[in-house]
Amino acid sequence: MKDQASKRIGIWIRVSTADQAAGESPEHHERRARMYAESRDWSIVEVYHLEGVSGKSVREHPETERMLKDIASGHITGLIFSKLARLARNTKELLEFADQFREHGADLVSLQEAIDTSTPAGRLFYTMIAAMAQWEREEIAERVAASIPIRAKLGRPLSGSVPYGYRRENRKLVPDPDEAPIRRLAYELFHEHRRKKTVARLLNARGYRTRSGRGFSDTTVERILRDPTAKGRYRANYTRRDGRGPALKPQEEWVWSDVEPIVSEELWGECNAILDERKNRARPLGKKPRHLFAGFAFCTCGEKMYVPSNSPKYICHACRNKIPVEDLEAVYHEQLKRFLFSPEEVAACLEQGDQMIREKVELLEALNRERAALGEEMEKVYRLYLADKISADGFGLKFRPKEERQKQLDEQLPALQGEIDFLKVQRLSSTEIVAQAQDLHGRWPELAGEDKRTIVEAITERITVGSDEIRIDLCYLPASSDIMTKRQLSARARSAPRPTRSSRGARCSLCPAPCTRRSPSAATA
Repeated sequence: MKDQASKRIGIWIRVSTADQAAGESPEHHERRARMYAESRDWSIVEVYHLEGVSGKSVREHPETERMLKDIASGHITGLIFSKLARLARNTKELLEFADQFREHGADLVSLQEAIDTSTPAGRLFYTMIAAMAQWEREEIAERVAASIPIRAKLGRPLSGSVPYGYRRENRKLVPDPDEAPIRRLAYELFHEHRRKKTVARLLNARGYRTRSGRGFSDTTVERILRDPTAKGRYRANYTRRDGRGPALKPQEEWVWSDVEPIVSEELWGECNAILDERKNRARPLGKKPRHLFAGFAFCTCGEKMYVPSNSPKYICHACRNKIPVEDLEAVYHEQLKRFLFSPEEVAACLEQGDQMIREKVELLEALNRERAALGEEMEKVYRLYLADKISADGFGLKFRPKEERQKQLDEQLPALQGEIDFLKVQRLSSTEIVAQAQDLHGRWPELAGEDKRTIVEAITERITVGSDEIRIDLCYLPASSDIMTKRQLSARARSAPRPTRSSRGARCSLCPAPCTRRSPSAATA
């Protein structure tokens, strides 16, 4: 052991939040250690700060690695800390520290327990106290785990972050006016595009960010879509941590509570059904189909029907059932006409349009609030700079991201307001809806195949072809603004000559969002 009078000492400071609340600040612990070192005539050469770090595992912390390197190099020959629980609460790490210090001829000094590992008695006592610290941590963990289901059933907040789109208000989860419109938009985009990465890209392109300020990823999008809180069912006490990370508990241990929904249960279910379907496919999505009803046409035997390269017919390879491509499209057109012109569906379409306008207005209000708050933050940073409270570099680091986000909002707000204005102007009567649907119905033959396919994908669930009957299941009305704007159908239709006979077509002329009502209609050929 090195001469005690020449020891070079490091001070280890890890103070919990509870200690700081009780008045035991990091400075308090440092002064206490310095006074002890001075009384022993030891030199303080390093101070290791780990304020706010959990004692469960500190081995990988940069300050821990720095301390161990200083021990190995001989830069310090001892370490002073207030008590064992502040060094670590993991028995294995405590004993590893003791072995490494002993290997390099250095000592561990715990002031509260009066432990000095340079003596046999000190090493024995160190081992016993370390075991007690581990036992204490496990006892606390068991008590906390036992209290979680009770707190959840009583509606009290648990540890962990609040789901995106919500905030706590009077101990209850309520939709956050700034995040809820963005989360609702994520469901709508996924329902339209059916791709997680596409949704993440669109959200990021519009300037939206997660609560941490980072961009959305496909993983984040899936987590948002899967969380049932958005449909009004908050789930608590459903995970536990094991050696590999979070793991689901048995469902009987889950605690459910009702909250205000952000999206309808139907939209949530449809988005999750799409996710389940993608997961069950176990293979990447293929290329876009070439034929109008590819992927939707099934034989009564259950097999899909395809159009071979050498045939103008949809054919079932299992039972050789077949139907000409033109005949199937004619039957589809006739069924679609009855679906579009139904008074009930027109009424549902109008209501869905009103709902979309309301949601767009909510999103606009949320962005305006963000724009106002951003302006206040920028003004505060600018005042700090003028008062010489921050440097020019610091001003740039704080001001530039806010300035970029402000530019994004300045571009997005007028576009969103214009979209709302357009939807309000396009709020037509039921008579106009039917008239416009009839107009597109007559122009169907002039539409490009890609545009027809977009409409089929928007409203078709399944087409079942039998020997003398065809059943067409339509799932919801298409979004006219989405289809017509995205594909520019109206421009192409206006430039096309009027047909001389009734043609095939499908469009809801106004509804600015996909209607979620189902139509169990069937057509017979």
